[in-house]
Amino acid sequence: MATRVKDVARRSTKKYVEEALYRRLFRKGSTPQAVREEVDGFLDSRKRAFKWEVGVCVRRMRRNELYRPALKLTEVMARRGMNPTVSDQAIRLDLVAKSRGIAAAEKYFLDLPETSKTHLTYGALLNCYCKELMTEKAESLMEKMKELNFAFTAMSYNSLMTLYTKVNQPEKVPSIIQDMKADDVLPDIFTYNVWMRALAALKDIPGVERVIEEMKRDGRVTPDWTTYSNLASIYVDAGLFEKAEAALKELEKRNTSNDIEAYQFLITLYGRTQNLVEVHRVWRSLKRNCPRKVNMSYLNMIQVLANLKDLPAAEACFKEWEARHIHPPKTNMKGSEASTTEPESSTNVPSNQLDVKGTKGVEELELKHPKYDIRVANAMIKAYIAEGMLDKAVALKKRAKMRGGRLNAKTWEIFMEHYLKAGDLKMAHWCADRAIKKGHSGGRIWVPPHEVTETLMGYFEKNKDVDGAEQYVDVLKKVQKDLGTLVFEPLVRTYATAGKKFPGMRQRLKIENVELGEETAKLLDSICVEQ
Repeated sequence: MATRVKDVARRSTKKYVEEALYRRLFRKGSTPQAVREEVDGFLDSRKRAFKWEVGVCVRRMRRNELYRPALKLTEVMARRGMNPTVSDQAIRLDLVAKSRGIAAAEKYFLDLPETSKTHLTYGALLNCYCKELMTEKAESLMEKMKELNFAFTAMSYNSLMTLYTKVNQPEKVPSIIQDMKADDVLPDIFTYNVWMRALAALKDIPGVERVIEEMKRDGRVTPDWTTYSNLASIYVDAGLFEKAEAALKELEKRNTSNDIEAYQFLITLYGRTQNLVEVHRVWRSLKRNCPRKVNMSYLNMIQVLANLKDLPAAEACFKEWEARHIHPPKTNMKGSEASTTEPESSTNVPSNQLDVKGTKGVEELELKHPKYDIRVANAMIKAYIAEGMLDKAVALKKRAKMRGGRLNAKTWEIFMEHYLKAGDLKMAHWCADRAIKKGHSGGRIWVPPHEVTETLMGYFEKNKDVDGAEQYVDVLKKVQKDLGTLVFEPLVRTYATAGKKFPGMRQRLKIENVELGEETAKLLDSICVEQ
């Protein structure tokens, strides 16, 4: 890796991107919009990058679920002459499936040259079928792989077993294990973990414990902290808290490298056993052994404390996160002088940075931070709302925005759920509208649950609010293609109860491919009348 970094430092900046590509693409953070803009900027520049750099970026984008920009990067670089390996093609197949759907992934697979149709690309397609819960296609492809002698690693079997656990067919997993043993396919750590999960789903706790013992006898596969995390979670689900805590002690012993993710699992699982003392002890260990704590650590801790009703500790954790991670951005002296000498200038201060009284708050301007992780604030907002502290939740939302947090769909979903429970459907509608728009503009589509849409459409019908209903439908269409009878039946009834006419409603329903129920269909005669 050191040699590669030196190569980047020595290369020509006329032909190549000025800095390491992964730094360039993530310099503004890892949000979908920021990465998408940087990918577009790099590709528009027509500058080159080393192949290994592209691979590093694609891996990171996949980890962050940024599938579309990752796919665009691989496709454009391939068109510009960067020859992909079979492994690269397998990764691209996965990206195509996640960005454009299974049909597009199947076409990509079929169009590959025969030399590229190896266990890697077959395995990638199998994994796509399993992810989409397409049982028949997955089973058929697995048989094909066996015929071609491509099913010689545990990975394909693991994908199929995971599929069976997700479609509530855990009883099929033991037979897959027997097939592996018959075909001399050696299990890996994931195999044992998914096997344990399947037996747990069958309420076979003794069977789970036998798997652990078999793993220990295997000698080739050593139980690691993920194994004991899995075991502890199984025990917690079964209500066996004493055994769960014994497994957590084993987990802690095996976390010799101070993996921050292991600490997060410890905190979460101790939280589920209602052991607040151990939650705080592990948190202290995490802070001592992982001084560079990530935002997710604070997010996880706040959620656990909120679930345990320890709101003061959750508030203290949030304040610590703000103090340590949300620092004022560095400004040059000229900028600082300008802000202190002209605090009242309305022309120099953006309106979204004004303080709550409407005056220009210099302190708030200094506190604004470009990388404020709104997920952490959302966890605290949700904790406040769960405890009935709406005022504090609203104040925190404003504070987060003031300090640079970009409110997202989840922020508005939390408030929407509160207003729905409170019966304030007007505010619930407003929050749902904001959530849909934020999700759409931010690149992470948010679609309201069916029961929410049903409730809101019922609200419009009750209040004879045709305009409100139509506005909601327009916003919903941006994120959901087929609205169906869930939306259009109450929409028709809203027109009828309001006494409003819509001559083109029948044509609209035909275009939307919606068939109304018998009672609602009768209302069309009164609605579809020329005004």
